[in-house]
Amino acid sequence: MTLPHANWNYPTAIRFGAGRITELPLICRELGMMRPLLVTDPGLAGLPMIGEALARNAEAGIPTGLFKQIRPNPVGADLDLGVAAYVAGGHDGVIAFGGGAALDVGKTIAFMSGQSRSLWDFEDIADWWSRADPAGIAPVIAVPTTAGTGSEVGRAGVLLDEDAGVKKIIFHPKMMPRIVISDPELTVGLPAHVTAATGMDALSHCLEAWCAPGFHPMADGIAAEGIRLIHLWLRRAVADGTDLDARGQMLIAASMGATAFQKGLGGMHALSHPIGALFDTHHGLTNAVLMPYVLDFNRPAIEDRLTRLAAYIDLPNPSFGSFRDWILALRRDLSIPHNLTCLGVTGDRLDQLSRMAEADPSASGNPLPFDAGAARLVLEAAMRG
Repeated sequence: MTLPHANWNYPTAIRFGAGRITELPLICRELGMMRPLLVTDPGLAGLPMIGEALARNAEAGIPTGLFKQIRPNPVGADLDLGVAAYVAGGHDGVIAFGGGAALDVGKTIAFMSGQSRSLWDFEDIADWWSRADPAGIAPVIAVPTTAGTGSEVGRAGVLLDEDAGVKKIIFHPKMMPRIVISDPELTVGLPAHVTAATGMDALSHCLEAWCAPGFHPMADGIAAEGIRLIHLWLRRAVADGTDLDARGQMLIAASMGATAFQKGLGGMHALSHPIGALFDTHHGLTNAVLMPYVLDFNRPAIEDRLTRLAAYIDLPNPSFGSFRDWILALRRDLSIPHNLTCLGVTGDRLDQLSRMAEADPSASGNPLPFDAGAARLVLEAAMRG
C-alpha cells in the first residue's frame, strides 16, 4: 500500500491507514472508554476481525461487550435491543464497527443510552434534536468496513419506523463519532458486488451534494474530489478486492461524500428511502439504479454543473452527455441492474412511493421541485429502464 498512515481532523478525528485497528485499545483509553459495547451486524460478528478486536481490548484490560442483532435495513426494535444491552452491561461508550447499518445503529444506541423520550421524538425535523439531553450521549468510535455510506463522519442515523412504514433520520450534532479508525485492511473481504453497491452509494452522496442548490463552496469542493477518486478507484476496488490503495481511496471518498452532503441530497435519496422501506432493497444499489433517471429529470437545472464536473474528472468532450455516459458505463462495468423491477419493485406501489418521496427530507435538496408528480415520472422511467 502506497497510501501513508495519516491523521486529520475534519469533520471529526480520522486515524487512516492499513493496520490501524490495532490502535483500538489506545483510542478507547483516550476517550475514557473502559467498558465499551461493540455494535456490529450478525454476518460481521462471526469474522476474525471482530474476535481479534474484542481480544485485543480484553488483553488491554478493557472488557468489551458485543451487540449484533441488526438487520440490513435496521428498525427501531433493533435500537431498543441495543440500548437495553448497553444499559444492562454498564457500558460507557460504543464502538460502531461495520457497514452503514451497524454504524447508524451504534451511533443511535450511544445517543439514546441516556435519553428519556421516544426515539422518534428526535427525527430530523426542525429543531427536534434540541429535545435531547446532551449529557446523556455516550462517546462513539466508528470503524467502517465498507466504503459507501460515510456514516462514520455523520451526525445522524437512519432507521425504519415499522409502525409508520417509513425510514426516518435521527439527528443530533453530538452523534458525530469522536474518532474514526479508517483501516482499508478491514474492507478486503468485502464481496465484489457489495463493493460495487457501496461505492455507488458514495458516488450518489457526492453527486447529489454537488447538484444540490445553494452556496456551499466547501461541500462542492469535497464532493467534486470525492467523485474524482471514485472515477479513478472504484473499478479497481471491485476488480481486485486486495488492492489496498483502491480500498483506501474508496474509504476516503465515502467519508468525503457524507461530509459533502451536509449541503443537501435530492431525488435519489428521496426515492431510495421509501423503496428500501417498502421493498427492503440495498440502499446503495437502489441509489445506483435510480442515478441516471434522476440526472435526466434534473438536467435543465444541472447541465452546466455536470459539464464542469465532467471536465474536473477529465472526461473527454466534457458535457452533461459525457458525464451521463460515464455513469451508464460505470453501472454496466459493475453489473448494476438497469431498472427497479430487477430489485423487486412492483408497479402497484408507485403512487405510494411517490407520496413518500415527496415527504422525505431529501426531496427539499433536489435541484428541481420534487413533489409526488415528479417522483412518479422518475419512478416510471426507472421501472422501464
